Amino acid sequence: MRYGYLILFLALAMPAQAQMAQKHAHMGMLDRAAFEPALFLPPPPPDEAVTQGELKELHVIANATDDARKAAAARDARDERPDMFNDALGFDIATATQTQKLLRMVADEEEVDTKVAKSYFHRQRPYAADRSLSTCEPVKPGGAPTSYPSGHATLAFSMGVVLAHVMPQKAQAILERSHEYAENRLICGVHYRSDVVAGQQFGTVLALRLMENPQFQAQMTLATAEMAAR
Repeated sequence: MRYGYLILFLALAMPAQAQMAQKHAHMGMLDRAAFEPALFLPPPPPDEAVTQGELKELHVIANATDDARKAAAARDARDERPDMFNDALGFDIATATQTQKLLRMVADEEEVDTKVAKSYFHRQRPYAADRSLSTCEPVKPGGAPTSYPSGHATLAFSMGVVLAHVMPQKAQAILERSHEYAENRLICGVHYRSDVVAGQQFGTVLALRLMENPQFQAQMTLATAEMAAR
């Protein structure tokens, strides 16, 4: 009899849990309906010949990249914090508290939105298609349908575009660093070229949308004033 009560309890609880999951499916600042990934990104290349060409490019990159650059790419793979821009800025961004807070807001939004996009497109990682690829980070066995768009590329460009608007005098150095960070995903062998391009596009749109948000604009004003004082 107790099993009957358990089944009844689970049956009653499941609709509430489903509603809760739906409610918290998107907890970012941007309106989920207005930031649907299908509205901003094309599908991954459907042509198998294109995919094979992208895999070939990854092998070419791996063979042409020296150990120092591979080590730098591996460091970037582990570092998803605003300090990725320290060299481009010429100072430790941790000392600019308002600006660091702003970029963390970007990173929080990017994490939410990129998960939605990856789930929508559901593309396998290149190392799942070609086990001979060397990667700069450990990979899990089995499928890996989280390739498109590249989250690191999305992060680099969403933070980079915002930071470039906060510090326009260093915009080119900042965006060059965004590009380098994104390209390192190819050196790591964990994304196709089209994943990285999609991440650049998605991150740029994300940044532009965030800069239209009143709450984000308020923090951006504080960050801009902080950087102007340097």
